[in-house]
Amino acid sequence: MTRTMRLIAQSAVGVLVLLYGGQAAVRAQASQVVSHLASLAPGAIHGVVQDEKGLPVAGAMVSALGASSAFAVTDRSGRFELRTLPPGPYVVRAHSTGFVASRAQLVHVPPSARVSSSIALRHSGSTPILAAGIGVAPDSPPPSPDDGTPAEPKIEDDHGEMAWRLRHARRSILKDAIFPDDILDGNTAPEHDSGSAGSIAGAPSPARLVSNLLTTTPLSGQLNLLTTGSFETPEQLFTTNNFSRSVAYLTVGAAAGSSADWTARAALTQGDIASWIVAGEYATHAPSRHRYDVGLSYSTQRYDGGNFAALRGVTDGSRNAGEIFGTDTFAIAPRITLTYGARYAHYDYLEGRNLLSPRAVLTYEPVDHFRVSGSVSRREVAPGAEEFVPRMDSGIWLPPQRTFSTLLNGEPLSPERTGHFEADVERDVASATVSIRAFHQHVSNQLATLFGVDMPGAPDARLGHYFVHGSGDIDASGIGAGIRAAFASRVHGSVEYALTQAAWKRNDAATYLVLFAPSIAGRRAEHIHDLSTTIETDVPETSTRVIVLYRISNGFAQAGDGGARRGSDPTDRPIDARFDVQVRQSLPFMDFSNARFEMLFAVRNFFRDSAPDQSVYDELLVLRPPKRIVGGLTLKF
Repeated sequence: MTRTMRLIAQSAVGVLVLLYGGQAAVRAQASQVVSHLASLAPGAIHGVVQDEKGLPVAGAMVSALGASSAFAVTDRSGRFELRTLPPGPYVVRAHSTGFVASRAQLVHVPPSARVSSSIALRHSGSTPILAAGIGVAPDSPPPSPDDGTPAEPKIEDDHGEMAWRLRHARRSILKDAIFPDDILDGNTAPEHDSGSAGSIAGAPSPARLVSNLLTTTPLSGQLNLLTTGSFETPEQLFTTNNFSRSVAYLTVGAAAGSSADWTARAALTQGDIASWIVAGEYATHAPSRHRYDVGLSYSTQRYDGGNFAALRGVTDGSRNAGEIFGTDTFAIAPRITLTYGARYAHYDYLEGRNLLSPRAVLTYEPVDHFRVSGSVSRREVAPGAEEFVPRMDSGIWLPPQRTFSTLLNGEPLSPERTGHFEADVERDVASATVSIRAFHQHVSNQLATLFGVDMPGAPDARLGHYFVHGSGDIDASGIGAGIRAAFASRVHGSVEYALTQAAWKRNDAATYLVLFAPSIAGRRAEHIHDLSTTIETDVPETSTRVIVLYRISNGFAQAGDGGARRGSDPTDRPIDARFDVQVRQSLPFMDFSNARFEMLFAVRNFFRDSAPDQSVYDELLVLRPPKRIVGGLTLKF
């Protein structure tokens, strides 16, 4: 152990000196790196909003819709900037009271670059009259010209998002509708009769508040109508025993002023497992010494099936989980940043229901394109937490769809606790980012997840139910190296290799795993080799995006007793793989100016989503994970 750690430390120092020593050779290319750095880092859109006379428009709302959504408000000089945008095409629009909404502009954001986009707004002239929409009736007809013929009322577009939707809606029995001025006028308060009941002098009407919200704060979001199922063999795709379920998922977000965004999410599924979730997040993004990110979520799962093992673990018919989190990114100095925060979770099915997971990361950038960071965290994970905790990114997330229980009848569910320490070094070299890291972690009650277990006297539960069991304590240390780069104009991705040395300390309950998972119970001291790859590609000619995640390792739990017989010799352990393939196909013929349809298809046998401070064995100790298939329609607006 001491000799291995000495070799790890010497390797880390050697790579650090090599990377830092190459600084002089790369500095000559710094100007090119800034302009075309094709890593996985996000890009940005900046520009100015002007009126038809070329004057800046202050307080205009600028929105971008694409791989993610972002909002910004122009300053006094009409300038705006949308930061941290994932690479890809975006539809950019501008809204402002008193102006006609701008036409949608398609802006392509490359990785690690700032794209300029200028937007022109036109003042709205007289009050609009809309067909089957929203307008304002003038108090008196417009003056007639000198020849005595009646003048035609002037018609112009309204700037509001709500009016735009009504103008583009399918016309039915409605023809032309005129709405009173006091419904839409958001600048002056209505005059109320002092004797009327329920009126408050100077207070805006509810209709006006709703109109102002929709016209001055454009919402964006995503609606997923998906069908998901699980299978072990391809033949099960064409049978009723594939646990197919329908899922509805909705996310809505908007800007909260000029320096923050809010997002709300909800998901619902129905079947023998009825579940739902609600979640919300508030994040600041304006340049300042503190950037905050707070949120909460609540999820419930109710099982109405006849699985004996599932009913054994759900005594009152349902399980509930809630979580709140908060982080602060504090700029201590121009080149020193501290990110700290914690997550508090409550699971009503645990013996100790309250879990707290703090984390802190300190990053130092001594020179441009060179970063050193250190992190420390303590992560507490409940058994089955992956069924309740939503993903706050733009990836696919599904509500609770599987039941779980302990392997031993009567044994309480206990959380897994991981103490994690890590040091990272990153260097931007030409069009890539090279990284190296060293870590150490101590895991208490490492959880093992078992699918396809035949319990004596219990119904067969292979795809829709799994068992969890503590497998002991672990001390692990390792080193990893990786690269993130754009391998071609349309392909970018990452590759990382990690070597981990682990020592196990078994508890009394872990011996029970010998009957069902001998490849897990037979581990003592071992070396784990891991290779993880991520590839993303966009095909603009067909509006197709493909994402592939692939991981191979000699540490995956194996069915049968092969792993127990072979022991911990790294040259004799079997190699297994996990994958996640996603294909997103845009439907251009169904696109609108502010909405986009996509078809989604995904197949994966990863059980958990990766986290920076999770145990190295969380995914490795998942036995016989079923393949999951997801398909459906996505509407982004």
